[in-house]
Amino acid sequence: MSADFRNTTRPAPDAVLTDIADYVLAYRIESRLAYDTARHCLIDTLGCGLEALEYPACTKLLGPLVPGTVVPNGARVPGTPHQLDPVQAAFNIGTMIRWLDFNDTWLAAEWGHPSDNLGGILAVADWLSRTALAAGKPPLTMRAVLTAMIKAHEIQGCIALENSFNKVGLDHVLLVKVASTAVVAQLLGLNRDEIINALSLAWVDGQALRTYRHAPNTGSRKSWAAGDATARAVRLALIAQTGEMGYPSVLSAPTWGFYDVLFKGKPFSFQRPYGSYVMENVLFKISFPAEFHSQTAVEAAMQLHAELRRRGKSADDIRHLRIRTHEACIRIIDKQGPLANPADRDHCIQYMVAVPLLFGRLTAADYEDGVAADGRIDALREKMRCVEDSQFTRDYHDTDKRSIANALRIELNDGTLLDEVVVEYPIGHRRRRADGLPLLEAKFRRNLARRFPQKQQDSILAASLDAARLEAMPVNEYLDLYSIAA
Repeated sequence: MSADFRNTTRPAPDAVLTDIADYVLAYRIESRLAYDTARHCLIDTLGCGLEALEYPACTKLLGPLVPGTVVPNGARVPGTPHQLDPVQAAFNIGTMIRWLDFNDTWLAAEWGHPSDNLGGILAVADWLSRTALAAGKPPLTMRAVLTAMIKAHEIQGCIALENSFNKVGLDHVLLVKVASTAVVAQLLGLNRDEIINALSLAWVDGQALRTYRHAPNTGSRKSWAAGDATARAVRLALIAQTGEMGYPSVLSAPTWGFYDVLFKGKPFSFQRPYGSYVMENVLFKISFPAEFHSQTAVEAAMQLHAELRRRGKSADDIRHLRIRTHEACIRIIDKQGPLANPADRDHCIQYMVAVPLLFGRLTAADYEDGVAADGRIDALREKMRCVEDSQFTRDYHDTDKRSIANALRIELNDGTLLDEVVVEYPIGHRRRRADGLPLLEAKFRRNLARRFPQKQQDSILAASLDAARLEAMPVNEYLDLYSIAA
């Protein structure tokens, strides 16, 4: 049906916009599990950012746009001397935490990393707190940050449950921009109409293409794209705060709306109302900095590395390796041929299986050129084949299971078939929380030790591991714990 462009009546806002606005303004989070998980998500995400500061490719992008810029009451960038305006601080924090592909993950029709929103949330909350203190007013507490995290996770994750943006070529960071816009607007004190306007601005933007995540163009933009998205969200919320108008049918407008232009004319579908489901079920990357669809494959490869050693064998004795996996894994990270850079390697399941089979480890450094130059890695990759298991695919989408299963079976040069190793749920899955959380805290301690002296580490740990103390702590005081002298 063609649009009637003569009708100039302003429509009511799309329900997608109003539902999000009502959620961030009125929904009260009652789940203790959600808050406890958010606290673990906070420390894990910040720890990922601290580890990324060891990589010049990341740090070259950080700091003010104009060197020497001084921002009164600026937001701190953890682990650095930078204190920036909230937009640039959001970019800095968001880029750090995503750089190594080690922060949390959500897998559904669309996938993504909901903790990417922390860039905008922390930057705005810190800036608002320092500005309030300068005016003699009380700052925000970390409870407000955790609440915003839960709600950002929920918005991004619930939209992702039934709506695949990657299938139309769009990158999942558009959901970071939308979710960050909503919660940042609420932190800024925008009213319902202003939040709806801000959300419409987020949807009306040009959206990122996924081409930087896929061959032949895979590159490092995938490591700063979420920082860019959460920073853009802060800017759009600030624009809406000025009273700038919005676009109520930005999604549904015939011909010109998001659905018709970018989503093949399909409106979004929703599986559940907004609550705290996503934070409660989010996946943590604990053991390996690897694209999440490969996490269980890496676990299986570590087991097979030990089995080969037990038999007096090595990866050189492998004739063939079958990876039985789910459809999303094959679509995203099943790669043949040359891998151009670290961003290419950490999205190749064959590479992420070959390294632990050869060396009994997989670290962020293993994606760098020095390790990748080892010819045994590519030789082993050529012996691998991915096949889809339809049951693994069904379990991946099952709302009660949400498994991310992989199974590895090795055939040796002498014809011996090793027992297939199947791992359905990675260590960061909710079904393995009891095993995973102590390891997550250990990961945080390691990352703190990369950047801070012992006394500062102890201060951060004392605040971060005590839920009641953390939630009551002013945001600016918590971020001051992560400060580094210039």
